[in-house]
Amino acid sequence: MTNHGSNWQRGLYRSRNGMILGVCKGIAEYLEFPVTPLRAITVVLMLVTGPGIALWVIAYFVVALLMKPEPILPFESELDREFYDSYAGSPSMAIHRLKRTYEGLDRRIQRMESIVTSKDWSWEKRFNE
Repeated sequence: MTNHGSNWQRGLYRSRNGMILGVCKGIAEYLEFPVTPLRAITVVLMLVTGPGIALWVIAYFVVALLMKPEPILPFESELDREFYDSYAGSPSMAIHRLKRTYEGLDRRIQRMESIVTSKDWSWEKRFNE
């Protein structure tokens, strides 16, 4: 996903087509920086630290776990981005949010049906004709 666009489209996500879990590519896309130099810097830092390479590897995997994966489709609105972020952070909360939204819609449809099917509405419609 290319992050060139509105601010609501920008986000820090793991790339779905990166080399190792997409961390470097996701960061590079977010910073609008070429991915190859970022990967090289990461490898050099890992090698320079000597025995600390294990900490870098662990840190890399922790960052991969903390970063949300890149969305499959680009966002069409701020609401899409908010929903994706909430879902990636907590699927159960996102499902609860969807359930509340559709329960509200169901109540509105039921009220509309009761008005349209009521005897008063039928007489009013006939009167207006």
